[in-house]
Amino acid sequence: MDENEIRAQAARACPAGTPSNAIAGASAPGASASGASAETLSHKLLNAFDAFATHVTKWAGSPVAFTLALAAVLIWALAGPMFGYSETWQLVINTGTTIVTFLMVFLIQQSQNKDCRAVHLKLDELLHAIKNAREDMIDIENFSEEELDRLAEEFKKRRKEV
Repeated sequence: MDENEIRAQAARACPAGTPSNAIAGASAPGASASGASAETLSHKLLNAFDAFATHVTKWAGSPVAFTLALAAVLIWALAGPMFGYSETWQLVINTGTTIVTFLMVFLIQQSQNKDCRAVHLKLDELLHAIKNAREDMIDIENFSEEELDRLAEEFKKRRKEV
């Protein structure tokens, strides 16, 4: 089954506006319209955060980001004599690096979680059928969280069939 077939199957099984718990395979009896819109908002926020985290972590690991960080540290160090190496001067770098580090932990963790999940799904595919490995799994780390959820459900169904 290729990526387009998976998407088509998911679209037939989960029409637009379906709450995420229904996409994941759980039933949502009595779900209200406001619950569905909250789930849709939740999906939009998750997708936006995922895209942002992916972009920032790729950029943060680039030579341009390293060069900018190095330049900031050099400028701070060269400004030391002008500020008499004061506590405020030291506080600037300490506060800046602490804030950046704190925020980057969450962004990097999101990207790491997604990459790790994709690797596990790739391994599931290889274990399922080494001779018939699916080519659509090659780029799985670029799938959205929802696409990874659909693939995980597919593998659950395959395990039950065996």
